Amino acid sequence: MKALPAFAISMMLMGTAIHSHASDNQLSEQEQQQGWQLLFDGKSLSHWRNYQQQDISPKWQIQDNAITLTEGGAGDIITRQQYNNFELKLDWKISEAGNSGIFFLADETGKYVFSHAPEIQIIDNEKHADSKLDTHRSGSLYDMVAAPETAYKPAGEWNTVTISLNNDVLQVWQNGVMTVHIVMHSSTWDKLVAASKFANWQGFAEQTQGHIGLQDHGDKVWFKNIKIRELH
Repeated sequence: MKALPAFAISMMLMGTAIHSHASDNQLSEQEQQQGWQLLFDGKSLSHWRNYQQQDISPKWQIQDNAITLTEGGAGDIITRQQYNNFELKLDWKISEAGNSGIFFLADETGKYVFSHAPEIQIIDNEKHADSKLDTHRSGSLYDMVAAPETAYKPAGEWNTVTISLNNDVLQVWQNGVMTVHIVMHSSTWDKLVAASKFANWQGFAEQTQGHIGLQDHGDKVWFKNIKIRELH
């Protein structure tokens, strides 16, 4: 067989890479086969609504191919659907000195989305004062489990998060680094809750299913490539 020129080989490899990875806010063929579903397709906010409301604030907009909190006062948003065992993936980017968060197992019986829902922290580790506490740094299970510094990228850069919850086993990765691995409602979990700000919060993390939430903490934040698959 005649040898292929190096350029032709490189183009073939590039083509393979293109087809094996989906563009922003799309699912690859493999992801579709694995049961992933988009929670944002780059065009519509139809999967989202404000907490305890049926619509969504116009301050949550689609900009630069991402769900964007354009200014504070928009309110926290949640998925229309609730989830039990799931794997969630998304990319986030925070503004300088900004703060936000990703909630899971959120219900709407409390005053706020965070009344009962655990949070994976989003923050500018370098310039936000709250990041002085290691359990408040980016990728952490907020106020409970601290993420390592190696999991963080600076403000203005995209970070990739995966949250897996399966039969109470909670695992979180940020930028390929595992930041959380804990069994919810275990003795270790109970000790962490008891030592946190949530110690006396009635109903905290007690629900077995709930909404995914994105926080309005008053600072500009971006989300894209939000996808989820239910685990059975």
